[in-house]
Amino acid sequence: MPQIEQLAATWASQLFWLALTFGIAFLIVGRGMVPKVQGTIDARDASVAADLAAAEAARADADAQEERWRANENAAREQARQTIAAARARSQAASEATLASAGSAAAEQVAAAEARIASASQAAMAEIESVAADAAQAIVARLSGVSVTPAEAQQAAKAVLHG
Repeated sequence: MPQIEQLAATWASQLFWLALTFGIAFLIVGRGMVPKVQGTIDARDASVAADLAAAEAARADADAQEERWRANENAAREQARQTIAAARARSQAASEATLASAGSAAAEQVAAAEARIASASQAAMAEIESVAADAAQAIVARLSGVSVTPAEAQQAAKAVLHG
């Protein structure tokens, strides 16, 4: 059969062209393209690693800055608390001094008012004694017709009023 006789020659030719095509494809892809792709992948990996290292350094720096900020904030809060406490103490001392001053002024005013009241009371009592003595002198003169001296009427009114 002639078809079987050609099989060996056809197969040999096909195997030759197959090997030549795969060889050329290997040279183009394996020697030309793969190293470029691998170089790109290696560069990308290096870039990612550098970016990750930079991000880690930035995070560490941010953490350090945050820690310093928190320490400064806590110090500022403590200072503000101390300032408020000092202001509160000064305010309380000033209030107590003002209250003491106002209390002593009020006590002086009360003492002066009590003195005026006592003076007015004594003046009123003296006036009452004088009016009572005059009334007693007039009543005795009218009822009994006896004339009483102002000194005797004054003494009798004092005796009755202070009694």
